[in-house]
Amino acid sequence: MSSLSPQLAADAKRFSLDVSQIQELGRKAIETKARAHCPYSNFHVGAALLTPSGAYITGVNVENASYPVGSDGEKVFKAVAVATDISPPASPCGSCRQFMREFCELEMPIFMYDVKGEYVVMTLGELLPMSFGPRDLRADGSTAARGERPSA
Repeated sequence: MSSLSPQLAADAKRFSLDVSQIQELGRKAIETKARAHCPYSNFHVGAALLTPSGAYITGVNVENASYPVGSDGEKVFKAVAVATDISPPASPCGSCRQFMREFCELEMPIFMYDVKGEYVVMTLGELLPMSFGPRDLRADGSTAARGERPSA
């Protein structure tokens, strides 16, 4: 895993996280990867999420013949880490990005770890530009025009 570096310190400051939180996110994502169930792609992915209260939630990719997308869980997260067995690190797939968009702010950092434990960090907004999210829907179920936000 990345040692304390100027980049790690800068990322912690940029996203209002402790260095230890970033290191723990990475550690948990990397360790969790071993539990992935991926008999079709053989592409192991581990993930760790940090809640505002400081709790860590881990998960893995679970494939089945129909590749469904969806899960229940907390609705707010402070940071996410994903880990894969390749280098450079892989970003979350399109389905996962859109799923995160439903529950996370666009400014949330996503730390992407490679096989050596090195990471790249981007915000959800950088990974999913011009996204369509919950605020784009009006209370009556219709959609707001791009750039217009429905009234609360």
